[in-house]
Amino acid sequence: MLCCVLLQQQETLLSVKIEKVGLKDALKLVDSYWVVSVKDSVGLDVTPIQQTPSCGLCSELYITFNTTVHIQKSLESLPHNWVIFFELKHPREKKGDTVKCWAMLEREELPRGESERVKDVVLELYKKPTNFKRKKLQLLTSKELYLHVQLIKQ
Repeated sequence: MLCCVLLQQQETLLSVKIEKVGLKDALKLVDSYWVVSVKDSVGLDVTPIQQTPSCGLCSELYITFNTTVHIQKSLESLPHNWVIFFELKHPREKKGDTVKCWAMLEREELPRGESERVKDVVLELYKKPTNFKRKKLQLLTSKELYLHVQLIKQ
């Protein structure tokens, strides 16, 4: 994971704390981790791709991460239609690491105004493969299981 970036005056940095993810087979996903990328409207990277450490606690329905990712550009310097993608990966025998599911955070979900600096957000989980162009999305499950993140504007 990368640390905070240097900002010019009047620029805003976004940090995303990945708290937990709800999955019906959470106990099976040992050593899972997130790959976080910021893409433009055609799916091209606009910041370096980051990877979190492996998960901490697993329970029957949740994997807890409690790890923070710092977006490597100010919000003002990102293209207008940017999206942050979260891909949950885990190792599989003889196949290497594979995507279990993914989620996305759009600009509209950010905290609004100067007074709101921190916001808890719940993101829907989608079936693999990751669709960086955001076309024909398929939810992972009909159950109410989500990715829980906290957005921090600095």
